[in-house]
Amino acid sequence: MDLFNLQDKVAVVTGAAGVLCSSMAKELAARGAKVALLDLNEAKAKEFAAEINEAGGTAIGIGANVLDKDSLLAARDAVLQEFGRVDILINGAGGNKKEATADDTRSFFELPQDAMQWVFNLNFIGTVLPTQVFGECMVKQESGAVVNISSMAAFRPLTRTISYSTAKAAINNFTQWMAVHFNQNYSANIRVNAIAPGFFITEQNYYLMIDKETGEPTPRGEKVLEHTPMGRYGTPEDLIGTLIWLVSDASSFVNGAVIPVDGGFSAYSGV
Repeated sequence: MDLFNLQDKVAVVTGAAGVLCSSMAKELAARGAKVALLDLNEAKAKEFAAEINEAGGTAIGIGANVLDKDSLLAARDAVLQEFGRVDILINGAGGNKKEATADDTRSFFELPQDAMQWVFNLNFIGTVLPTQVFGECMVKQESGAVVNISSMAAFRPLTRTISYSTAKAAINNFTQWMAVHFNQNYSANIRVNAIAPGFFITEQNYYLMIDKETGEPTPRGEKVLEHTPMGRYGTPEDLIGTLIWLVSDASSFVNGAVIPVDGGFSAYSGV
């Protein structure tokens, strides 16, 4: 069990007010880590931090914009003042939006540039900037673990979601690039890996997966389930084991890897 020990490690989680990352933050705290929950929605980040503290953990909630380096630097100052170091970074901020998604009412040729740029920036640049800011702490310590959040869309581009798929593919490349860069230039004890979730229901994709009138899967949702051999959507709890493995000493020689957690989606050819 010592391999998975996170006692007194300091973890920073971006996008921590979301369904998946709030669950990650709570589990890290339950395993003894001190957690800083960062989100654009500061009130929600503080709310989840309070829940962790009430449950006996240690957490702070901080308002931060992953597309604003000054905001992230201010968040880093707050984390260091409270906890003194950063051992773990979870780059969880991301998502999609309707306006950047081709559908029956908006063709690819009509997708607005600002919407596509917003989605790409949120997912990719919103992963790079926190790595720059909090990665400097790891360089000074000569140790740390970064986990990026990729997607099945990075391996098999999903129809309609052009910017989201492209950005997640960029995250895979960045994960490998950053793993090498940290090791070759700063420390062999800094690791960068990624989790590639399959289909989980979040606020960002709910409108694509679930019919808001009936609560049943949309035609797109039905296709997803048909192509997921385990026959269900993922739950936040399904990500926890892989996350703990990647941020702990249990994966001390795992670096630059992208781990699918997808119920077999990426293994299934459709026939």
